[in-house]
Amino acid sequence: MKSLKIVAILSILLGGIVVASIGLVVADDKPSKPSVVSAKDASIERTRKQVKMLDDIYKGSIVLVTKNYVNSENDLPAGTAFKQIFAIAKEKGWHDVRLVDATDNPIEPENAPRDGFEKRAIEALRAGKTFVDEIVENKSGSYLEVATPIPVVMDKCIMCHEHYRNVAAGVPIGALVYSVPLLE
Repeated sequence: MKSLKIVAILSILLGGIVVASIGLVVADDKPSKPSVVSAKDASIERTRKQVKMLDDIYKGSIVLVTKNYVNSENDLPAGTAFKQIFAIAKEKGWHDVRLVDATDNPIEPENAPRDGFEKRAIEALRAGKTFVDEIVENKSGSYLEVATPIPVVMDKCIMCHEHYRNVAAGVPIGALVYSVPLLE
């Protein structure tokens, strides 16, 4: 029964993210006055705004699910559920987002930082940054890569991740790393 509730909540959240993403694009399609800001700079700022919205939705939802539906080690962890949501968003072509370890000791090998950006971003987050980004150009287009920190925010996190028990408040144990096509 709890699994069905979580699936229902996640379905509603994913639908809301899609609607919010569409709304952001539509809202930015309005004619604008000429500006000294280049079209590329404006596109980067629109995409940053979208990533900040997604980050708030994802992290807030993970906390909500954990707080209300994760009561024992036998319950589906919110992080595991959201990896499925992230896969759906990527499959639909909206964006790519993944959980990345920031401790140098990932629970799952696929959570280790993969490339130069992820490694640089983890170091910057460990140094206290709260938003790290880079523009990437490739044959598919222009993308904003972003990393945001994940600290331990509640005791329930330690229920499944005992090794985080002695991590100081605010220190990132992981990151959400996004790759989002620039919004034109």
